[in-house]
Amino acid sequence: MNIYDVSERAGVSIATVSRVLNGNPNVSEKTRLRVLEVMNELGYTPNVFARGLGLNTMKTIGIMCSDSSDSYLANAIYFLERELRANGYDSILCCTGTSLDTKRQYFELLLSKRVDAVILAGSKFIEMKDKDNAYIIHAAKELPIMLVNGYLDAPGIYSTVCDDRAAMFQAAEKLLQSGRRNILYLYTSHSYSGMNKLQGYQDALSAFGLSVRKELIYQCAKNLHAAKELLLSLSESGLKFDAVMTSDDSLAVGAVKYAHARQLSIPDQLSIIGYNNSILSYCTDPEISSIDTKVEALCTATVNTLMGVFGKGNVPVKTTIAADFIQKQTTNF
Repeated sequence: MNIYDVSERAGVSIATVSRVLNGNPNVSEKTRLRVLEVMNELGYTPNVFARGLGLNTMKTIGIMCSDSSDSYLANAIYFLERELRANGYDSILCCTGTSLDTKRQYFELLLSKRVDAVILAGSKFIEMKDKDNAYIIHAAKELPIMLVNGYLDAPGIYSTVCDDRAAMFQAAEKLLQSGRRNILYLYTSHSYSGMNKLQGYQDALSAFGLSVRKELIYQCAKNLHAAKELLLSLSESGLKFDAVMTSDDSLAVGAVKYAHARQLSIPDQLSIIGYNNSILSYCTDPEISSIDTKVEALCTATVNTLMGVFGKGNVPVKTTIAADFIQKQTTNF
């Protein structure tokens, strides 16, 4: 069943059927209802791609994330799709992993689907080398590119970010004010967000007149077992630390497991702070104090900005949202 069958049964031209499909007002109400009635009788479903050609929009947004099994990104995808659907847009999701080549391939795939915009969820899509971001900058000349907690300064690119630097600074400041002086910092990546978190930690130390000690800063795979084993190894090597701050809750869970293995009292002997306030922070005993990065607010703001771009409105190229520190049982400020 196709548009020609609808045209013949309704007794109208193919152009008229097309106008009805595209919502063109230059069709009488009587004709519109007749065409819709015939479509229902024939069980005709309009081809989305063909309809998009007439409207110059597919009403579809591409979403890319590096790992949909990550709790933070899984939540981000949920909120993005919810807000897009509420605004009448479908979405196509691509989970890319961390390989730059794979990211490019999925990006090109979305462009080939004639999506109206691309949302990059998470900060791992912005590379350290400018040349590795060229494909994003080039595409932004043709369609809007939205970054969720990532930043890239170029026309057509819009960022919604959490103030990770300030959030980490404030959390480290609380630890320092409580008397902690040997604060171990674990992070997962050199992404835009990751570097801002690290800078916040370093800024807090400097504000208290303390030097930044490289032996207290370690990159670790985003894996609770890896974090536990790293802390055990550092402790066995003689490194002294009375607090652990992490760039992700999964590493903080590893810190709790480390403390249990060493029979350390939390938070008296070891304070622990996670990041993202994910479900993981509530699954340990004791529950982990963590920084709430407002993922729902980030995603809602991203979609609102995108709708503003579509409406040709005056929208900010960068929106910053403040995080909240959620005090639980692994700190005793």
